[in-house]
This record gives sequence, C-alpha cells and structure tokens, in this order.
Amino acid sequence: MSRKTVRFTVKRAIKRVVKRVPRARRRTAWCSGWENGFRAGMSGGYHYGRCDAVMRSLPNDSVGRWDVRVMYVTSGKGVPYSPLDEAVIGALQGLVRELIVLKPTQDLKSAAVKMRPDIVLVLEGLIISGERIDELRAEGIRTAIWLTDDPYYTDLTAPLVKHYDVVFTLELACVEFYRRLGCGQVHYLPFCSNPAIFRPKRVSAQFRHDISFIGSAYWNRVAFFDQITPFLAARNTYIAGIWWERLRQYKKLSPKIALNNWMGAEETAAHYNGAKIVINLHRATDDPSYNFNSQRIGAVSPNPRTFEIAGCGTLLLTDVRSDITRFYTPGQEIVTYDSPSELMHKIDHYLHHEEERRFIALNALRRTMLEHTYPRRMAQMMRILFEGATG
Repeated sequence: MSRKTVRFTVKRAIKRVVKRVPRARRRTAWCSGWENGFRAGMSGGYHYGRCDAVMRSLPNDSVGRWDVRVMYVTSGKGVPYSPLDEAVIGALQGLVRELIVLKPTQDLKSAAVKMRPDIVLVLEGLIISGERIDELRAEGIRTAIWLTDDPYYTDLTAPLVKHYDVVFTLELACVEFYRRLGCGQVHYLPFCSNPAIFRPKRVSAQFRHDISFIGSAYWNRVAFFDQITPFLAARNTYIAGIWWERLRQYKKLSPKIALNNWMGAEETAAHYNGAKIVINLHRATDDPSYNFNSQRIGAVSPNPRTFEIAGCGTLLLTDVRSDITRFYTPGQEIVTYDSPSELMHKIDHYLHHEEERRFIALNALRRTMLEHTYPRRMAQMMRILFEGATG
C-alpha cells in the first residue's frame, strides 16, 4: 500500500467515526485526541509493516560454523556490560562446536586445563590480572581479549594487552597503539547490534517521542545541548541518563529528562523504536568525568549506539567520526551533522519529511541486519582466529 493510499484511508476512517459523534462534541479535546491517536497508530503501524518487510526480505544465509571449543570469560560486570556478554554468548552458541562460559572470578586455569579449549576469549578483562592469563598461555592455551572501552580506558588496558595472544579493539585509532606496545596480533573489530533486542518492534505510547537521546551528559555533550536547549524544550523530546543537571538551563529542559535513569537494553530499544529521530553524540576522548586516556588517543570509530539505533529502523542523526563511512553511507542510511545549528535544521527537516526520514531509516535497518550484527562480528572473529583472516 502506497503512502498516498494510507493517508487517504486514514482520513476516510476518521471522517466516518467523527460523523457518529454528536456535533457538540466534535471540537472537544476527546475528538481531537482520538484523531491524533488514530493517526499516530496508523503511522506507527505503517512504518512497522515496512520494517517487517525489510526483515523478511533478508537472505537466510549462514555466517559459518567452526569445529572448535571456545571458553568465553564474561566481563563480570553489570549494565552496560552484561548485555554485551549476552550478545556475544548468543552469537557464539550458533557458530562453534562447544561454548564454555565462565565468570572472571572463577578458576580459569583449572577449567582451561581440564577442557582444553581452542581459544579463551575474554571480554573487557579489567577484573583479570595479566598473571592469570600468563598461566593459561604457559599451559599452551591460546588467549584473546575484546576491549570494550577504547580509547577511554587505555591507561588500564595498556598493561594487560601484552599478556594475550590476540587483541581485538573496537577503536581503529588504538590498533597502532597496542602494536607499539609489543602486541603481535591486534585487530580492529567494532561492536555492533544485537538483533534479538535492537530490532523493529511495536511499543506503547509512553515510548513515543519525536526526538530522543539516551546517554550520559559528558561535558562535550553538555556544551552541545546547552546550545539547543530551547529548541528541544519546545518539541516532543526525551532524554535519559546521568549528569544532565549540568545543563545551564536544566530547569527549562528538565520535564523532558529522565535524570539518572540508567536503563537496560530492552528499555533502550523500546525508546529507540518509539522515536522518530534518535540523536547520537560521541563522548570526547579527553572528558575529565570518567576517563583513563592520558595518552590522549583519538577516536575515529562509531560507538555501539550507532548500530543499535539503526537496527531499530529509526532515523539516526549522528555527529561525524571519520570511520563511520565504512559502515553506513551518510544521506542514504544515516544522517550526520557538524554543529548544533545543522542538527536543529535537520531535525525539523526530517520531522516534516516523513517519507524521506523513513526511507533512510529502512536503508540503515537493512544494512545493519546484513552486516552489523553480533553473529556477523563473531564470525569475523572466528575467521581471524582460526583461518588467518585479517581484521
């Protein structure tokens, strides 16, 4: 059904219902609310149907399977690391012959000596000392680590990486940094989207907003949002995260902010699905709030939020990191901005050009599901580890 046909159907349905309402009530808030709700429901259902069509059109091809035994050591932390652990575990279960999952507090050496895995893969790794990894390697067991917070925690990860056989980092700028430290195998492997959670889904009205941003108010974000506070305050906006009281005009925007709401992956995905536009603004690499990057290593790679927003079939408006074009084409699959004024202009443009907004979002959804899911990333890791492929 074309967009023009949908509009005609909605108008005709509204007219039929309104005619049944007494004339005295036709101009009441009830009638207006009913019309708005009906339009929103039809509009949301139409977009969800198109997302569903994209999902159904995806090829059902296998990403591969490896006859190996993998011992996976979780981060040992809660949100936001636990959803990453769940995504990696879920992907690996479909890719390898046997998956053994351990917490970092367990006896890794005894388990590894007994099970003799082909690889021990550690996520994040800050809870595990280098000496414990050396014990595994001394037993002839191969080890790898996937770093989750580069370049922000490089002061902490630099002493650890030399203890692993293979290092994976989600930040391209850190590859040479770790190689200079003496790591023989360093590969660029950015995070992605978990399609079991970040996918198109129907959500209730409480999650529906025109504009959404979910994340902590690092100082570069505060400085940016200070310049667009009146703009966001005048629109149907939702912001969630810690430190947003740092805004100069916090009281003006506070009705739109769920302060200190650190939400899980499912709730985050619901807000992404319910928004027409989701803003992404990467944190600065030198933010003093919570940062261990004394080397001032830069960042060129997109954050995980980039892939998760796109995976929900919602328009992503993101600031520019130079390597983002490796993953999405600006103007066709995502929309980028360079300044507060450009962001505001593009928000208003895409809110008033619904078909254009949804066309770009659907393109991003398709590419995300084809290229940027955890099964795809973990298959890439398996090819690097067991087939000698390059990152």
